[in-house]
Amino acid sequence: MVGDESRIVWGMALFRIFSAAVEFTAALLMLRFQRVETAFQINAALGLFGPSIMVIVSVLGLVGLAGRIPFNRLALVAAGVMLILYAARK
Repeated sequence: MVGDESRIVWGMALFRIFSAAVEFTAALLMLRFQRVETAFQINAALGLFGPSIMVIVSVLGLVGLAGRIPFNRLALVAAGVMLILYAARK
């Protein structure tokens, strides 16, 4: 179980590192192009990318917690993630 937990934590961290690299690259592209329209388009693309990473990392976390917490609490955590995504869309 400890090995599985370590792999899940590593997976979560690697997805966040990947996300940070994409965000940093996007910032550099904005500076490179020096145009508001292009920066706005890059930012819009990041708006689609960010929630995807959040969902992936949350799913990995839920998988890691699945055996340790009761199903009703697991469902509450999943519902909380869904509410965050819903609120971000509106």
